[in-house]
Amino acid sequence: MKVISIRQPWASLIVNGYKEYEFRSWKTNFRGPIYIHASKAIEKEHLERFKHLNLEYPVGKIIGQASIIHCHKVEPDFEQQLIRQNELVYGASRNRTGYAFQLTNITKIEPPIEAKGQLGLWNYDHELIKSPEQ
Repeated sequence: MKVISIRQPWASLIVNGYKEYEFRSWKTNFRGPIYIHASKAIEKEHLERFKHLNLEYPVGKIIGQASIIHCHKVEPDFEQQLIRQNELVYGASRNRTGYAFQLTNITKIEPPIEAKGQLGLWNYDHELIKSPEQ
């Protein structure tokens, strides 16, 4: 299955239901299920902003599953819409460029699975959870 590595705190915000868009400089045509991998990198400057959420920030682990359902080009109007929708999460950065991968069917994987991340979308050959169709 495809995997995307995401820095903390963003990966935990996704799997805990606070963030449904992941921003990248590159476009993807991929649609479907994907694992969320928390990379070893932590954007420490953002941790204080989310302190009140009492989240855990595991690193180097697959922590969730989601589906990519759309890839939006980030235009100023789209970014402003997201900031109005959720100032806490989407207001942390401004003047984004690139693309927003829209995620749905987000679930947390417990316990997280150790995995070494990679750039781009990468493959993880072991099935962690059964898809709803199984």
